[in-house]
Amino acid sequence: MESFSSKDMAMQAQKKILSHMANKSVVHMFIDDTSSEILDELYRVSKEYSGNRSEAQKVVKDLIKIAVKIGVLFRHNRFSPEELSLAQDFKKKLHQGAMTAISFYEVEFTFDKTVMSEILTECRDLLLKLVDSHLTPKSHGRINHVFNHYSDPELLTQLYNPDGPFKPNLTKICTGLNCLLEEGTL
Repeated sequence: MESFSSKDMAMQAQKKILSHMANKSVVHMFIDDTSSEILDELYRVSKEYSGNRSEAQKVVKDLIKIAVKIGVLFRHNRFSPEELSLAQDFKKKLHQGAMTAISFYEVEFTFDKTVMSEILTECRDLLLKLVDSHLTPKSHGRINHVFNHYSDPELLTQLYNPDGPFKPNLTKICTGLNCLLEEGTL
């Protein structure tokens, strides 16, 4: 007997459609202004660091696609209790990462690229475990692309250089992260 579920098909269609619509105007419909501002700053940092506009766009677009697809999976209750536990672990690690990023920003000369890189790598690994059976290898590649890009120790070193060109970007990123933490969003 053929196994067909309109609910499964609708979820797949939503993931597909939303992943094709990952541009700035659509993002504003799905995420709050603070998150959007953080994404804009991450794009600017990536563009300046890589010197490649299309690569910076791809990284942020991949980040948006991942977030939207995971949101669809949550909305459709696709995660098992074990996976929901992984999701909580991921959320805690992401929260720790945000707190660490802000701390490194606020307290001069405390930045440690190894610590920040390890936290982001652990976030990546938890997220990959969470979506292992739900998303395609292409989406797994997007997760790797995003986290490998932003956990690059050289990028992090330049971002946290107190005399570097990314100081204004870091200020805006950390201000946004602080807002998300205060609101309980992150």
